Amino acid sequence: MKIPYYPGCTLKTQGKQLDIYARLSAEALGVTMEEIENWQCCGGSYGTSRDEIATKLSAVRALDYAKHNGGKLLTLCSACHNVIKRVNDDMAHDDNIRTKVNNYMQPDEPYGGETQVIHYIEMLRDIVGFDQIKSKVVNPIGKKVGAYYGCLLLRPGKVMAFDNPENPTIIEDFLAAIGADVVKYPMRNECCGAYVGLKDETTPTKRSRMVLESAKSAGAEMIVTACPLCLYNLNKYNDTDVKVVYFTELLAEALGVK
Repeated sequence: MKIPYYPGCTLKTQGKQLDIYARLSAEALGVTMEEIENWQCCGGSYGTSRDEIATKLSAVRALDYAKHNGGKLLTLCSACHNVIKRVNDDMAHDDNIRTKVNNYMQPDEPYGGETQVIHYIEMLRDIVGFDQIKSKVVNPIGKKVGAYYGCLLLRPGKVMAFDNPENPTIIEDFLAAIGADVVKYPMRNECCGAYVGLKDETTPTKRSRMVLESAKSAGAEMIVTACPLCLYNLNKYNDTDVKVVYFTELLAEALGVK
């Protein structure tokens, strides 16, 4: 199976490991991630203004490409997924934004949110299937691992529709499929501090350490994330022995491609 894939900027620089192991694992599971042509930065964060469209154009270009190439767009970075899915929702439900974008871009046919935006973890569950992944595991993880969702995969809940924002389970189900001893801890869906550290490190230091202490108290040896910024903050401010890695690294290890 082939599916159009939007990597985003960070996965070409500081987040290469997230991308590399995702591609290797997907191939092992029978999925080819076809990087879309001429993609541009999604903007990094969703622009909430309702009277401008410039921050949404690159996401719409990717969405429109996917519309004409199978109808699905695969994402991996949590931030990119959040931006692209929310822009897609705008194009489907906001007449003002949809009209302005289509008038500016002049596509062959108007884009109206037709593409289905799928995160890699959703692809593992809904297209490959966790049972199929379990059958392909050659190196069960066998460690106490917690999921770290952070903010962007889950919120806003009705638009993202990734999982229950207050009690998500999809990453835990994934971890169980690759043979991890799954650890659930209270702070797994709380913010790490995000971009606030660019101005003041106090908040990301406090919040990242709260997440890590929560995981450690529950018995986790390791936590996994899909967000390059979360990985950065959690590692930078880590004062525990809990290891933080991309979820794709554990998947590749379990499938024997790392």
